[in-house]
Amino acid sequence: MNNYWDTYAEGWGVVEWDDAEFRGWTQYEGHGPGLDLLGAPASVLELGCGDALELVLFARQGIPVTGLDLAPAHVDRARKRCAGLPARFFQQDATAFLTRTDEAFDAVSSRFGAVWFTNPRELLPLIRKRLTPKGILLFTHGPAVDGCYGPQGMYPGALRGRPIAVKRWSYTPQMYEEMLAEAGFGRVEAQVLEAPDPLDLGTLMVRAWVEAA
Repeated sequence: MNNYWDTYAEGWGVVEWDDAEFRGWTQYEGHGPGLDLLGAPASVLELGCGDALELVLFARQGIPVTGLDLAPAHVDRARKRCAGLPARFFQQDATAFLTRTDEAFDAVSSRFGAVWFTNPRELLPLIRKRLTPKGILLFTHGPAVDGCYGPQGMYPGALRGRPIAVKRWSYTPQMYEEMLAEAGFGRVEAQVLEAPDPLDLGTLMVRAWVEAA
């Protein structure tokens, strides 16, 4: 293992969860809106799908799903979880996939996934191009630290051993609204969703539609 995502998938990112339940779009299990936040899509693409804990629930409804992840261990577990269902998974970078594919999707999601770890000025226009006319983008991740916006490098974990770094991009809801409008989205809802305990860290939650209304 020589990068952050391999390490994450092999240890930090292993999640034990009942496949029959939706764990939620936030970092707090079972907190916040449900799967219907994506409406009733005919197809779903997840950028940074992990073990497919969300995608499996769509696939069981007969909805074709596609998942991307950089870690081989995540892709392997996702394929096993969704075996026999209308699901496919690729170990691939989100921008590379979106640049090369000619497919269109009704919904694109990123739960603490690729949207947080990719330059949004490059990624958001690519997502917009691959959404159907009635398509929707949904992503969640940690809220920005006040005054600290844009790309930020970090060493996750215990800060011991061999250095494994990752870069992420953080912006306010208002900043995302502006970037999504520039990328061609017609309507955007962006907010920081309050945690179950108001004293705890909230969750940035953004939905953007191709159509204006």
